[in-house]
Amino acid sequence: QVLDTRDVQVFKVTVNGQDAKFVFGEKHSFKGAPLEITLPFELRRGQEAVVEISFESSPKSSALQWFTPEQTSGKKYPFLFSQCQVEWI
Repeated sequence: QVLDTRDVQVFKVTVNGQDAKFVFGEKHSFKGAPLEITLPFELRRGQEAVVEISFESSPKSSALQWFTPEQTSGKKYPFLFSQCQVEWI
């Protein structure tokens, strides 16, 4: 499995609670670097997989934008925009 990244540090990847191996591919100056994840098991047709990535962004992580809880309508949780898609934290 391959995901797009840009200027993030990844500490750990799990799939359905199991540790997964991961490596960054070749970094491109304006595209970032692919994050290549090796699943810890064979995925069967129709099987769902929950991928959790522990990471840290940087000021250069242009694809990530954070709102503090105070900046959200509910004022309870932080909010993350990722590549123009909304992700709840």
